[in-house]
Amino acid sequence: MIPRLFIEQPLSTGSTIAADERAQHYLRNVMRRSAGDPLVLFNGRDGEFEAEIAAIDKRKAEMKVTRLRRAQDGVLDIILCFAPLKKDAIDFLIEKGTELGAAAFQPVITRRTVASRLNLDRLRANAIEAAEQSERLTVPEIRAPLTLEALLSGWQPSRHMILCAEAGPALPIGEAFKALTARVSCPNTWAIFCGPEGGFHVSELDRLRDLPFVTPVGLGPRILRADTAALTALAVFQAILGDGTLRPPHPMTPFGTGAGGEE
Repeated sequence: MIPRLFIEQPLSTGSTIAADERAQHYLRNVMRRSAGDPLVLFNGRDGEFEAEIAAIDKRKAEMKVTRLRRAQDGVLDIILCFAPLKKDAIDFLIEKGTELGAAAFQPVITRRTVASRLNLDRLRANAIEAAEQSERLTVPEIRAPLTLEALLSGWQPSRHMILCAEAGPALPIGEAFKALTARVSCPNTWAIFCGPEGGFHVSELDRLRDLPFVTPVGLGPRILRADTAALTALAVFQAILGDGTLRPPHPMTPFGTGAGGEE
């Protein structure tokens, strides 16, 4: 397998880049790579590039950028809003939400939120690793937590919110999304909002339902964990309103080969 790494530095053909500590450790100690070995680099801005290890030792690693592999593209502008979860659940949410194409993650403090402290650096590291593995060209933004009041006071009405409503009136999620596709003024900026482990407080649901940019949706007859509910909504959204009709590039095709992997 050819290592694929996210880096912060600008990328261009012919440039030589010093690996940061994370990339150096991964190449040398995890993947056991040597000078001359191929790798793939991306930074979320300049596209994806073929590269090779120019030099590597205990103290440093340098990477030589050789050729543009894929031009930069973006992801659909969809924010996943969620009440902060416990460590394992939120790590899972960030990893899988990145794989499913979320553009940003917005923690929101609701009345029944249990977890109050988040390690944003750890969550970003999780998002980077998931972006590297899933072949996306961007890393989603990990935003600082907001209260529900602060979220709504700064909300742009042009961004449509899909509310995962565990109680009260709501169309089944598939029906709701199909109805949205028929709207003439269907937005191109979106958000999915899922509540905490104990669910939204009834007053929060009532307030959110009254907003003109909100569509409440139901996720079926079973009670889902908060992380499961958020990822279910995101997956169904991508299938109906998002990029679910697109096909991936040939994953990690060896350099200089065709789609079938043969010279």
